[in-house]
Amino acid sequence: MAKRTAPQHAVTEDLLPEDSSHLASPRFTITDVSPVVRADHCSGSTVACTSPSGLLPAAGAVGEVIPFSATAFREGHDSLAVDLTLINPAGKQLGPFPMRPGWDPDRYEALFRPEEQGLWHFTITAWGDPWSTWQHRASIKIPANLDVELEFTEGANILNQILETLPARDQRKLHSAIATMTDTALPPSVRLAAAIDPAVAQLTTAFPLREFPTDSGPWPLLVERTRALVGAWYEFFPRSEGASTDPPRSGTFSTAAERLTAVAAMGFDVVYLPPIHPIGEVNRKGRNNTLTPSASDPGSPWAIGSRHGGHDSVHPDLGTLKDFADFVAAAERLNLEIALDLALQTTPDHPWVSSHPEWFTTRADGSIAFAENPPKKYQDIYPLNFDNDPEGLYAEVERITRFWIDQGINIFRVDNPHTKPVWVWHRLIHSINKTNPDVIFLAEAFTRAPMMRALAEVGFQQSYTYFTWKTSKQELEEYFSQLAGPMSSYMRPNVFTNTPDILHAYLQSGMPAAFAIRATLAATLSPTYGIYSGFELFEHVALRPGSEEYLDSEKFEYRPRNWELATKQGRTLAPLITSLNTIRKRNPALHSLRSLRFHPTDSPDIIAYSKRDGTNTILVVCTLDPYHEHETTVHWNMPELGLGWSDEFAVTEELSNAHWRWGPNTFVRLNPYETVAHIARITSPITAQEIFSASPENLKKGAVR
Repeated sequence: MAKRTAPQHAVTEDLLPEDSSHLASPRFTITDVSPVVRADHCSGSTVACTSPSGLLPAAGAVGEVIPFSATAFREGHDSLAVDLTLINPAGKQLGPFPMRPGWDPDRYEALFRPEEQGLWHFTITAWGDPWSTWQHRASIKIPANLDVELEFTEGANILNQILETLPARDQRKLHSAIATMTDTALPPSVRLAAAIDPAVAQLTTAFPLREFPTDSGPWPLLVERTRALVGAWYEFFPRSEGASTDPPRSGTFSTAAERLTAVAAMGFDVVYLPPIHPIGEVNRKGRNNTLTPSASDPGSPWAIGSRHGGHDSVHPDLGTLKDFADFVAAAERLNLEIALDLALQTTPDHPWVSSHPEWFTTRADGSIAFAENPPKKYQDIYPLNFDNDPEGLYAEVERITRFWIDQGINIFRVDNPHTKPVWVWHRLIHSINKTNPDVIFLAEAFTRAPMMRALAEVGFQQSYTYFTWKTSKQELEEYFSQLAGPMSSYMRPNVFTNTPDILHAYLQSGMPAAFAIRATLAATLSPTYGIYSGFELFEHVALRPGSEEYLDSEKFEYRPRNWELATKQGRTLAPLITSLNTIRKRNPALHSLRSLRFHPTDSPDIIAYSKRDGTNTILVVCTLDPYHEHETTVHWNMPELGLGWSDEFAVTEELSNAHWRWGPNTFVRLNPYETVAHIARITSPITAQEIFSASPENLKKGAVR
């Protein structure tokens, strides 16, 4: 690859931060690189950051189309080109790949699909393009008869420099062009045509003359397995499956395994289990979180620990570790993964309380502090304190995590991670993923945005979101534009419609359309979403007006459900959920987060958005009102769909298999009693996105051209 090296410019060190050497541009300016995580949460942790610059890696997943972008510019009017180069986990270089100007001519973009798991690095390179500069200048001056011979001489000089880098088989084409350009006997138009001939353009593109290449990077990018980005989750309590309330009797791992077939049939990928450990007897909570339990009340699964053991034990009512292993094996046969709750808290009768009292907070009266969020009190829960014996407590946390990995668990839903120091998670996730890179951690952190961001940046592969509380069109568009935009560099959303703790007012009417709307939005807005068992049966009764707690919450009692009767009576959302999961599996666009784009509609009660992956484009139009019919016109941003502003296009409606022809302005009517949404796939030919990938061809290219 021909290039001219940039002159060395002195930089006054006291004018730049100590860590800014990777940002300083000796010739051209490169800023606002994406995806990049600039935060540094390494202080206070014994884990080194994964980049020499001290930066934490941006988030990526195998098979995901990742957009790379940067702002790059130069002085004057000469041409600037920008490339993307990647280094895969094995140290092999891919590229450089040309980046294209975006909507802002100084903003350059490229799409890349990694196919290998591990730590990647990428570099953005800006370079002067003298041949493009000459072509632009010559196309204006030569037809105007300005400096004709000088322009042809300078153009030939550039081609001669490129000629030196060409393979012998390609040199003849440039020799011919140079000869024609410098032949003064020929008309200027003929000489110029030789310079801009497609064969010449092909060679100058493949073997450009790069002046003063300026790098920004290398920037780290952690590419994790696809399940870190894409999946459908189903949460249920094993003790409720096969349980009885009269007489009170817990379900077991064996009876819970019988539910797995139906979960798999609905198209889910992950089954999430609340804690399965022994439940404390001291200060046990009764029904609806009361302080007066009966002898038969099972208590909260999050109140972990008793005389039967702690975090490395299973509740004896559920069975044995062998029974749990059989449950995991049954799930695997159905292509389901089991996600286990990692809840770092104890009951007063947990074995740690007597063996390691220093792992807790002792109050002035000598008592151990229980959990509280005034005015709420959780007398059955003791929070952990990492300040008294950080190394000892951390070692135990890593031990129990690895214990469950040894039992076949590769996904952990971490309860309340925001109540523990951030360094704990940075260190734990880094240590676990170093030896077990397939392990995924989901942060259940319904908390302030800075903490949610910090947890994602230090390694949590997924995060709960505020989706449950976003119900209006404006709220959804603003929030998911953030998730799919700047936040996608570090945070992957797991969008749950409901949880054992959260029954939003939107669902408390019990309207089936409300449940259908929320399921459709969750399944199509985010590549990963989930429901809590009972959602498909429209369970909607709150503990009291204004509360988000379920009446007779499953957190404190057994809740056996008659799935067969609900199906016979048609009181189930399972058919729609099955359809949504089927549509998700066959449309890679719905595996994407970063391609999400919202489109204007004339109604505040109807939302419209699209997702793309190559030639697979999905359009969603969904009502937000579960009570009334609405109609609107959707104004599609056609370039976002790979189409021209005046194009019409054919679509197949994925829920009904209807075939329609749509255009830039599409009329839609939605009646929530009949259908809450259209999920349409564009079937007419559209322009494919240019997506660079780690293909064998690109791997063969090896070093920079």
